Amino acid sequence: MNEQPDFHSGINQGVPPVTYGEGSRPPRGDYAKARADYTCEQDYAQYSEADHDTYRRLYARQLQQLPGLACDEFISAVQQLGAPDRIPRFDDISERLMRATGWQIVGVPGLIPEEAFFKLLAERRFPVTDWMRKPEEFDYVVEPDVFHDLFGHVPLLFNPTFADYMQAYGAGGMKASRLDACELLTRLYWYTVEFGLIDTPQGLRAYGAGILSSAGELRHSIESREALRVGFDLQRLMRTRYRIDTYQATYFVIDSFKQLFDATRPDFTPVYEAVRSQPVVEAGAVLAGERVF
Repeated sequence: MNEQPDFHSGINQGVPPVTYGEGSRPPRGDYAKARADYTCEQDYAQYSEADHDTYRRLYARQLQQLPGLACDEFISAVQQLGAPDRIPRFDDISERLMRATGWQIVGVPGLIPEEAFFKLLAERRFPVTDWMRKPEEFDYVVEPDVFHDLFGHVPLLFNPTFADYMQAYGAGGMKASRLDACELLTRLYWYTVEFGLIDTPQGLRAYGAGILSSAGELRHSIESREALRVGFDLQRLMRTRYRIDTYQATYFVIDSFKQLFDATRPDFTPVYEAVRSQPVVEAGAVLAGERVF
């Protein structure tokens, strides 16, 4: 079994483009074309037929795994990406998003600095990497590409409550930068936006982009007996380390997107202070008295 995630540590915030994962390396994308805010035009002509074919095969593989594993909100919205046989045009999706929730997507060359990422989210602009992984990276890409960002993240931006959560996260991130709390806020993004689970009447379902864009982790997160699934608790979540090189050892389960939005809407200043006064929790550790699924 492939126990690597679909991408290496796949969030577009938390690290400048020249530092990633375990250390420095050259950036993957073409940052020379980026504007001052790190956005860029989608150069649609850059995509080869091999790129479109890779996107088509990834889309088809993930789509057939969604029933019974992905949340209904995601399944109903994924069709908004358009035809599954070619990489979508960002402008086309933005038109539909704007009508639905007031969001749009913008191209970026790759990973961007925290402040730039937070600012885009606060403006209801989601950054989507514009390059496509190579065929030999079909199962594992070193950082998020256009497939991960589009298929994994964009569908839930059509959900009004989740869309509002993402904007609130961006606004909170801008404040976290001033409070030296980005590490704690990154854990929130990781365990919700990237690797979150939701409890539904039909059972646990995935809503995190890192799960939904991964061939193996989607089933692992819901069905594996090795995975720890605990009820969402903001401070517990912010105390918990995460894995970047294998499937997650811990998943946090929300009851609804409204619960997620309500829990993260207040001022985080006292939350950060409370979290810093408590010990860090290692991935996979179970704490006394917590709700385990």
